[in-house]
Amino acid sequence: MNNKNPTLNASGCRDMTAYEALRNVAREEKQKSSEKLGYEKVYICSPFAGDTEVNVENALKYCRFAVRQGKFPIAPHCYLPRFMDDDNPDERALALSFGIRLLYGCRELWVFGNNISAGMKLEITAAEQRGIQIKNFNENMEEINHGYKEN
Repeated sequence: MNNKNPTLNASGCRDMTAYEALRNVAREEKQKSSEKLGYEKVYICSPFAGDTEVNVENALKYCRFAVRQGKFPIAPHCYLPRFMDDDNPDERALALSFGIRLLYGCRELWVFGNNISAGMKLEITAAEQRGIQIKNFNENMEEINHGYKEN
């Protein structure tokens, strides 16, 4: 029987345990494959609010730095504000939730700068809760120990 539904076994019966196991194996293989290429996903955590033009330019600089380190940077604050209004509380909350979903697919969270905004604190807390490794960098992209303060 050539079955197109992956939740059904060869007999045509639903088998979610086997489906989940096979899906987890496929996910792990995909992760190992991308790691072999050297492009693990890292989440770029840096300020957006305030001087947004400068902050986005800095975030792009941090993304270029990540690529030079052999990483695949994920920086939602570089593109979500292009079509979502950060001044609208509902859209801001939705954008932050999108960012957290993207964070969950990353190997590490890279925090840039010494000042931590409310949005950054949310991302750091989510990474801590998920056990995602957190690395801290200053504005010059030098790795540092926790030397930041909350705004």
